[in-house]
Amino acid sequence: MQLLRFWRSPTNYVPTALLLLLGVLSSCTNTNISQSALATIVSVVDGDTIVLRVQNQTETVRLLGIDTPETVHPTKPIECFGPEASAFTKATLVEGSLVKLVRDVEPRDRYQRLLVYLFLADGTLFNQLLIDRGLARTLSIEPNTAFASQFASHESSARNRRVGLWLSCER
Repeated sequence: MQLLRFWRSPTNYVPTALLLLLGVLSSCTNTNISQSALATIVSVVDGDTIVLRVQNQTETVRLLGIDTPETVHPTKPIECFGPEASAFTKATLVEGSLVKLVRDVEPRDRYQRLLVYLFLADGTLFNQLLIDRGLARTLSIEPNTAFASQFASHESSARNRRVGLWLSCER
């Protein structure tokens, strides 16, 4: 849990060398994704769904604890602030970038997407960053709730500051 606290802290800088070391250690496991692993950004689907290369596998990943407005859902229209959330994710998660993934209890959703908390190379928890900027709402689904109270606090702050969707969208 200490490692997780280190990664959660937005003031800590995680050197690339440490990320590479963690990647080597996590890749020493079998082909199953370990509790934490390094991955490379392949592409962004929308604000909360991305495609990664992790342990020599291409995985579609869904960010845990959040929900960004829809932009590519096959049966739903584009939602308010969806294009902004998607654009921010695409601008931040640049193809080829190295990120750290941390799982919770259930590894996959019903669509077989890998469920993760995603940390940027500087240690920033990307899921929380989306909430802080008003680009996502919290979405807590048991048993994957490791950051639920933290995310709820950040959502309350974003709502009070009226940033992003909290300024532009009615619910």
